[in-house]
Amino acid sequence: MKKVLIVEDDPELLELEEGLLRKEYETVRASSGEEALASIREQKPDLILLDVLLPRMSGFEVCQTLRADPATRGIPIVMLTGQDKAESLSHGFEAGADMYINKPFSARKLLAVVKAVLEKQVE
Repeated sequence: MKKVLIVEDDPELLELEEGLLRKEYETVRASSGEEALASIREQKPDLILLDVLLPRMSGFEVCQTLRADPATRGIPIVMLTGQDKAESLSHGFEAGADMYINKPFSARKLLAVVKAVLEKQVE
């Protein structure tokens, strides 16, 4: 079973995202950028769902840190944001995100994006 790390500081959204994914994927949680980086080294997820707005360390910073490290640069990253701005989208892709989902999102969209990104990784 593929492992997905969910990095989200909003407890309700974290529960929602985990609830949607846990039927098809093993899920791991982190509520901050620092916690995510520590968890990634330990858990070795197959995909990271990464919120942009996190306390102390933004999702952009986490993404850049992961892309700079040879041990983690190949892990697919799907960024989640409530900021529906072209500059935010551009910044996410520049940081190394593989995909971007705007909040609010449907369950169908989240599941479809996670599946597509994981399948692309296998190719």
